[in-house]
Amino acid sequence: MQTFQQIMTDLRRKVYNPVYFLMGEEAYYIDQISDFIQNNILNETEIDFNLNVLYGKDVDIATVINAAKRYPMMSEYQVIIVKEAQLIKDWEALSFYLANPLKSTILCFCYKYGKPDGRKKWVQDLNKSAVVFESKKLYDNQVGLWIREYMADRKVRISEKAEMMLTEFLGTDLSKIANELDKLLITKKPEETHITPEMIEKNIGISKDFNVFELQSALINRDVLKANRIIRYFGENKKANPIQMVISQLFSFFSNLMMYHYLPDKNPATVAAELKVTPYFTKDYVQAAKNFNAWKTMNIISWIRETDSRSKGIDDTGTEPVELMKELIFKILH
Repeated sequence: MQTFQQIMTDLRRKVYNPVYFLMGEEAYYIDQISDFIQNNILNETEIDFNLNVLYGKDVDIATVINAAKRYPMMSEYQVIIVKEAQLIKDWEALSFYLANPLKSTILCFCYKYGKPDGRKKWVQDLNKSAVVFESKKLYDNQVGLWIREYMADRKVRISEKAEMMLTEFLGTDLSKIANELDKLLITKKPEETHITPEMIEKNIGISKDFNVFELQSALINRDVLKANRIIRYFGENKKANPIQMVISQLFSFFSNLMMYHYLPDKNPATVAAELKVTPYFTKDYVQAAKNFNAWKTMNIISWIRETDSRSKGIDDTGTEPVELMKELIFKILH
C-alpha cells in the first residue's frame, strides 16, 4: 500500500499504473489523487474521447471492465474515474481484469467512507497488481499539525490560536478545512505572511473572542464573567455555536482532564502522547487540574452528559439551549 506522497510523486513524474484503488474514511486525499489523474494525464484535445467518469450507483463492474478494455483514440491513454465505487455490488469479476489490465487505460476507483473486506479474492488481487491507497481520518490532535503543514507548503504561517479556532470550528473534515484555508490565502494581502485570529473572524466568521476555545480557557481559569459573556454570545448566535458542538468540546476536554489526574508521569511530552493533544496545550491540563480535582472533574463529566441528554429532549420540557449552558457553566464554576 502506497502513501499519498508516493502516489503523487509518481503521477507528477508521469509514472502511471493501469489501476488505482483509493479507499478510506477521509475523502480529501481520495479527491486529490483522482482529481490529479482526471485533470493532468490527458491534454485538452484528448479529453473528449478518452476521459470517462462513471458512478457506482449507475454501473456494475462488468460495465467498468468493458470501458477499461477499450483502446484510446488519438492518445496514449484513456482515463476512467469510477466515483462512488463503494456503491458497486458485484466486484468479483474485477479479478479477471486485474490479471491482464490494459496498459493504455488508467482506471481509478474512488471507494469512499470505508474499505472492502480484505479477505475477498478481488481485494487480494488488487493488492498484488494495483496501486492501493487507504485514506484514514486524522485524529483530533493531528489536525493542527496538518493545518500548519498545509500553510507552510504555501509559505504562510498560522498562529496557535488561529489554528485552534479552525480545528474546533471545522473538526477533522480535511476538505472543509482546506477550503477555508484556501479562502484565507486568497483574501490575505500579499505582504501578509501570518494567518491571525482576526483574519479568521473577518473571513470565516468565527469570533476570536467568543468561541469554544475561549470558553474552555475561561473555565480552566475560573473566569466567571468571561464564561457567562461567551455563553450569552452563544445564545445570540445559535447557528454558529450549536449546543451539541460546545458540549462535545467540553466533554472531550474534561474527559482528558480525568485521565490527566491519574497519569503517573505528568511530563508534558508524556501527557501530550497519552491525551493525544499537541504539547502546547498540556499547560491547560496543568492549570485545570489545580482548579478541578478528580472528584469535581467526575461530577463535571456527569453534568455534561446530563446537559447533552436534555438538549436532545430527554427528561426536559424544552429548556432553551442557552439556559442549559448557563446552568452547566454555573455547576462547573461553583
